[in-house]
Amino acid sequence: MRKHRNTIEYTVAGHYALFSDPVTRVGGEKSSYHIPTYEALKGITESIYWKPTIMWIIDAVRIMNPIITETKGMRPIKYDGGNDLSYYTYLKDVKYQVRAHFEQNKNHPELAKDWNENKHHNIAKRMVERGGRRDIFLGTRECQAYVEPCVFGEGDSYYDDMDEDVSYGFMYHGITYADEAILQDEKNKMTVNFWYPVMKKGGIVEFKRPEECDKKRTIREMSVHKFGDGKFSGLKEFGDEEMV
Repeated sequence: MRKHRNTIEYTVAGHYALFSDPVTRVGGEKSSYHIPTYEALKGITESIYWKPTIMWIIDAVRIMNPIITETKGMRPIKYDGGNDLSYYTYLKDVKYQVRAHFEQNKNHPELAKDWNENKHHNIAKRMVERGGRRDIFLGTRECQAYVEPCVFGEGDSYYDDMDEDVSYGFMYHGITYADEAILQDEKNKMTVNFWYPVMKKGGIVEFKRPEECDKKRTIREMSVHKFGDGKFSGLKEFGDEEMV
């Protein structure tokens, strides 16, 4: 597994996680996948540090703790008032090592002045050490988590001694928004990606890039948000010293 130049590595852990499968939401029920989705880990990484001039690519996740589920009876608020009874199936006592890297977002040429790899990489590493800029959640807001730096692959995983790879079948990967579309036929569209993940020895799942996913579905047309003078304070007001 190649380590990229703009890589960060971190551990994220929490008491519960819910990486929900949309198919299981019928009637208000929610059930978590056994492993994190690409989209969930990307959201965590963006909560650590993000700017529109960069886009994060999740390279791999390492599952550290045994996969255990727990079902809870919940009382969600109904749209027409009152409460309903639903059952949510969470992952319990989770801990993951994550490796991710960023690339310059060429869909925003108006921000070319902010394409400074060293600046963004240094800030991202500092934000990992500080636990992120924003609150960290594992799939849903009730599943709060905490981030700290790590060296990917170090330490013991519950799955270090597994004999065979584990395939998870057809699974949701994430969403490609127009702002981060790379393929020409995905430009100005919102696209949902699917793939077939495999957990290898050591509990490691190596992710495909969004543009490499096996199956895709276009949801709707979508325009790229444009930044300019007065719309992106990071270029004009703060410069390279922003949020140090």
